[in-house]
Amino acid sequence: MAKTAVYPLDLNFQGYSHAIASYMVEHDDGVILVESGPGSTLNGLEIALREKGYSLQNVTHVLITHIHLDHAGAAGKLAQCGATICVHPAGAPHLIAPEKLLASATRIYGEKMGSLWGEFLPVPENKIQLIQHEEVLEVNGIRFVALHSPGHAEHHICYLLDGICFSGDVGGVRIPGYPYLQAPMPPPELHFGKWYDTLVMLRKAGIKQIAPTHFGIFNDPEWHLSQVEQSLKKSEKWLETIMADDLPVEQLREKYIKWVGSEAFHLNMDEKAKKDYDLANPLGMSADGLQRYWRKYRQTG
Repeated sequence: MAKTAVYPLDLNFQGYSHAIASYMVEHDDGVILVESGPGSTLNGLEIALREKGYSLQNVTHVLITHIHLDHAGAAGKLAQCGATICVHPAGAPHLIAPEKLLASATRIYGEKMGSLWGEFLPVPENKIQLIQHEEVLEVNGIRFVALHSPGHAEHHICYLLDGICFSGDVGGVRIPGYPYLQAPMPPPELHFGKWYDTLVMLRKAGIKQIAPTHFGIFNDPEWHLSQVEQSLKKSEKWLETIMADDLPVEQLREKYIKWVGSEAFHLNMDEKAKKDYDLANPLGMSADGLQRYWRKYRQTG
């Protein structure tokens, strides 16, 4: 049987390539997307679809790995255009009524909300399809298998298709051209133990390629997953050392950004790649996630 063709669509987030992808799969009645991208990249999505001969109205299904703004922000618009939005049951309420999600994001991004993420429209409940662990989603012979994969977010789902794993953020951030990977760790649901368990599950899934939302399809899933694990272990060890002083979050961000930035320096990473990583994985957000994890799960006394 011929392997299903998968097309990475570069959404050109903030005018930069290789920051956010949506993955397109054709079927007899239109196309399926894995990830909608944020509302701010709708124009980029329309352009990318048009180059393939399609429009927003041709999107029949959108498979959302998790509901963070860079992954699901345009889902409401695509639902308006007719698409069914597939999401874990714990994520669905925030797509149907996104006020709490948006209020939380606004506290973080403030006046940059609009320029970064654009409009986040609610998804009508009748356009939501709840996806459970190990459920098979079949569309005109195209078969995706969903794997509940917490660690980055409790409601995170990876999707498997013909040996490709669409890994959302639990598969880390990896920009083409560098043997380097970051594990994005924003609040509020970072959990190292669950993330390690997810990596064990993915290794057992027999995947042949891995496609993180940030960014591209890679042919070395074993190496890739080992790098995710190493990134998590290094971050956890760093956290144990640095939080002995229980630093305020501003100092924690500063030290974390400096620590991670030293890796990019040693790789001789060019400025474009540094910007791609910064856009795909704002390091200050990971510092916030690390502090929250520490205080919720590790702090004693």
